[in-house]
Amino acid sequence: MENFSDSLEAMRRLIPTHVVFNGAENALTGDNAMTAKVGETVLFIHAQANRDSRPHLIGGHGDYVWETGGFDDDPATNIETWFVRGGSAAAAIYTFVQPGTYAYVTHNLIEAVLLGGLAHVIVSGEWDDKIMTQVSAPSPI
Repeated sequence: MENFSDSLEAMRRLIPTHVVFNGAENALTGDNAMTAKVGETVLFIHAQANRDSRPHLIGGHGDYVWETGGFDDDPATNIETWFVRGGSAAAAIYTFVQPGTYAYVTHNLIEAVLLGGLAHVIVSGEWDDKIMTQVSAPSPI
């Protein structure tokens, strides 16, 4: 474990030890994963205190994205990865069309994998081969 002076030096250099969603490591994974059903529309709000971030929904996208967080503004549509300015917030909605486990990540994958910037959405429902042919049935990660 790091000692206090190492942690203080990392803070001075703006080197995070964690990048988390909902304020805690693994707050939205495993037993704490978000859930949805095929056909449901989910609103994602992504706020960033002091660093830029680029969230992405692996397996989905932002049907509508408000990068500056203002719902009075026209949204961008069908965005794979959107930009959240430090000190700002963005909103995105996506309607799930297939069941499975979707990963919501900060697109700096080092932050997602090593520092905790990862959330899961477990989507239930029937697979629709008209949208895409299923190679194998969804299974736990």
